[in-house]
Amino acid sequence: MAHRVGYAPGVYDLFHVGHLNILRHARSRCDYLVAGVVSDEMAERAKGHRPVVPLPERLEIVRSVRYVDAAFVETVPDKVETWQQVRFDVLFKGDDWRGTERGKRLERDFAAVGVEVVYFPYTVHTSSTQLRRALELIVSRQSGAL
Repeated sequence: MAHRVGYAPGVYDLFHVGHLNILRHARSRCDYLVAGVVSDEMAERAKGHRPVVPLPERLEIVRSVRYVDAAFVETVPDKVETWQQVRFDVLFKGDDWRGTERGKRLERDFAAVGVEVVYFPYTVHTSSTQLRRALELIVSRQSGAL
């Protein structure tokens, strides 16, 4: 029987139940799960700001989740280049990528090397972006009160 390796990339900043759901669902679809934790520099390039939680801490948090067999620091934007290092059979992404140009390109690139792309729904009520905004609001109110 083939050993199916999954790869679940993410920033995993301000770790929340949505992250846990993705890792849990990903692990249920493979035999061995590698979580790709995006570097601070890559996250800043993609999202326009650095993560709140530094990379070593995000890596340790993700590595400690029972569904994760290994954690890998993702330092290049090209997922196929990451695949050449990690050698996974299935890539897990949030369904906000489905049907987009970047999602279609991802599917095309990975079809060429025999990797399946599986989309999972995001946990709608929780996101790191929402948590970041809430924190910024709290800090700005506290600053105004001083």
